[in-house]
Amino acid sequence: MKNLLRRVASLTLALLTIAACLPAAAEIQPTPKTDDLEITAASVTYLEELDLLVFEQRVKGRAGRTTPTARGGMQGAPVLGYVFPTTLKASDVGFGQVEGIVALAVTSHPDFDDTPLWDEDNDSDYGNDGKIFHTHWVVLAPDERVAGGLAVVEFDLADATVTIAPTNPGMPMYMDSPGFSVLTHGATLKVLVPASRVRGSKRFNFDAVSAYMEVNTEDPKRPLLGVYEVYSVLSGDLSLPYAVKH
Repeated sequence: MKNLLRRVASLTLALLTIAACLPAAAEIQPTPKTDDLEITAASVTYLEELDLLVFEQRVKGRAGRTTPTARGGMQGAPVLGYVFPTTLKASDVGFGQVEGIVALAVTSHPDFDDTPLWDEDNDSDYGNDGKIFHTHWVVLAPDERVAGGLAVVEFDLADATVTIAPTNPGMPMYMDSPGFSVLTHGATLKVLVPASRVRGSKRFNFDAVSAYMEVNTEDPKRPLLGVYEVYSVLSGDLSLPYAVKH
């Protein structure tokens, strides 16, 4: 528990101490903030009769209406996300013993599709769904190279000790494409996660964040996928104060 609290404290400090002038990120142009990204409430509810966890965020505007504008390729590709940082362990979601904060991220990125097993728009094309909000497990860690202070933890593809889920989309970072159902209705976004997909974990803490991320495949001074703007943090300080309701 002490190690977990230290990681949360480090993550909080990184998020709140946003770098003011980062030369390497001068070209970054985040998606403009709208009421669709202003979080007003969140919950995770365990439904015993279905053995199901329902992750939910409510926003001031309309959930999922704002999406990024495509830029034509992977380099600089914008990623918009509704994110649930949690106190789950990396091993709970199919990763190894990696340090960081496990988060469920619901993302939209029109320049690429990283869910090859899932056809989110049901058009029989499995490679054209990046813009539709879909789910990822990611492991986040503080990173001073980006203005938002956070990035997805990377690894060496040649490292045989790395453990990732088979639904990793082939990128060298701790990210999974689990294919959970995402439902949006008015101001509410919900994600349906079978408890079996988190090794039966039903008691953990979480927070709710909306953020702009961007893919970087060319600049060695920046991470592969970093957070460049945080639009909203429900707790105000990323302290992960909320618990699963039963």
